[in-house]
Amino acid sequence: QVQLVESGGGLVQPGGSLRLSCKASGSIFSISVMGWYRQAPGQQRELIASITSRRSTNYADSVKGRFTISRENGMNTMYLEMSSLKAEDTAVYYCNAQGVVARTGSFSALWGQGTLVTVSS
Repeated sequence: QVQLVESGGGLVQPGGSLRLSCKASGSIFSISVMGWYRQAPGQQRELIASITSRRSTNYADSVKGRFTISRENGMNTMYLEMSSLKAEDTAVYYCNAQGVVARTGSFSALWGQGTLVTVSS
């Protein structure tokens, strides 16, 4: 079974840091693009950072300079280092993988279950 599992969410004070992880499992051979989305209450899910298999990255303006995305291809794991967190970063953060090739088949897109990040004093 191919799946994505996030971890690392929680409560953090404004100005603090947090690290999210996303592990893809299920006999995966390759993943083209991985990304982090977030969805705040009452708002649409938005893409905040993405990284290709060659580690080319893109960031939303709202997180540029504060968040860093990285991945370990051999481990099919992706990270999001978040710093200088603000109250407006509060959201459920979702891991996404596109172009997944696994022993059980190919998948155009997969989603994790989400992890809640709350920035509050």
